[in-house]
Amino acid sequence: MDHRPMGSSTGVQEQIADTQPQHGRGSEWSPALDETFGSAHRDYARLRQENAFPWSKDFGGFWAATTYADIARIAQDDDLFITSVQNVVPHVPRSSRRPPLHFDPPEHTAYRVAIDPVLRRAVVREHEDAFRASAQELVTAMLRSDDVDGIRDFAAPFVMDCFAAFLGVPPSLTRHIREIGVRYGFAIQDMDNEVIGECSAELYRIAEEVYRDRLAADADAGRDLVSSLHQAVLSPDNHITEKTAIATIRQMIVAGMGAPQAVLGSCLVHLAQDQTLQQHLRDHPEDLPAAIEEFLRLHAPYRVFARTARRDTEVHGRMVRAGEPIALIFPSGNRDEAVFSDPDEFVLRRQGNSHLAFGRGSHKCPAAAMGRLELRIALEVLLARTDSFGLTGEVVMMNWLEYGPRAVPLNLSGRATATGVRSAARTGQ
Repeated sequence: MDHRPMGSSTGVQEQIADTQPQHGRGSEWSPALDETFGSAHRDYARLRQENAFPWSKDFGGFWAATTYADIARIAQDDDLFITSVQNVVPHVPRSSRRPPLHFDPPEHTAYRVAIDPVLRRAVVREHEDAFRASAQELVTAMLRSDDVDGIRDFAAPFVMDCFAAFLGVPPSLTRHIREIGVRYGFAIQDMDNEVIGECSAELYRIAEEVYRDRLAADADAGRDLVSSLHQAVLSPDNHITEKTAIATIRQMIVAGMGAPQAVLGSCLVHLAQDQTLQQHLRDHPEDLPAAIEEFLRLHAPYRVFARTARRDTEVHGRMVRAGEPIALIFPSGNRDEAVFSDPDEFVLRRQGNSHLAFGRGSHKCPAAAMGRLELRIALEVLLARTDSFGLTGEVVMMNWLEYGPRAVPLNLSGRATATGVRSAARTGQ
């Protein structure tokens, strides 16, 4: 078993680093950095028809996989397409690799052995009451406010509360995680390196505090992330150390914030623009699980995750050279007309909805069950506590790093409290 320290290079990585990708070729596409809600999907549809695997000179040069078939193939071939060299576009140079995302199998596998069991559905559902309490608190506050933003006031703090509850941290630290996590997320969108660095360091400190506290609590390793990772640290059969276990917790706090927030924000916009669907789901909450699968297909957040070719290979009839990165455009693959009929339409019970929202292969999101539960509870509470909600201004989208809104101005009308007191926010009533 490999016991190299975190961040050490493998022979394959060194070989690829010495390979000079063909960045001299002409650029065939540039991702839009100033999007409106839905504009990216129109761009991707054109690409799938005209140039489904384009080369872009942006961000140092990369290929873009836009079809379902290409994305699935690349994501599932760990031998040919690796993540340890460059796992996102644009490439973010780091002094060390952050587990588990930045590791390839078999190193990556050891982390998943520790992570996956504590994120299974039965365990995640044990936190449902805490998730619901957060949603209730946040919706109540929004209904009492005359200045409501669906991201700032709901999606961002809610997903941080959920991950903090999953980690088992006390309320005082939960508030701090929410504050730092939300600030870090917006700094990423603003590309504010000073704030990113400050928040990243604090997230590492938080991760270490969580690690020490959960070990002191002697939690069940079958249900507690820290305890499960600590068991892996104690095992001589893998390369996981206490340092990399803490780094894993930090990485998962960030991952647990970004994608769920983006998808929930997109759901809010979608429902605000489709009052018929909104009312149907309010009247028929039993349809929410099916609706969430279609929301995940329509509004997948990941589009910068990348793989690097280990050797020269052909993709979609194009020659990819060793060392060249490929961005996996999951939102495009999820609307591929070769796989999904009427791909831009919301179909409540879509047959064969094998979407790519959680990825594929060894790096498939381990928190899929948690993500689905977060979306269901957030939408259940919001719909149950409101008579209606709609947009009051322009939706502001995130930058290239994630697909989803960063600002969703809303008006909500409904009950301010569970006792039936009526209220309206930003409606002039």
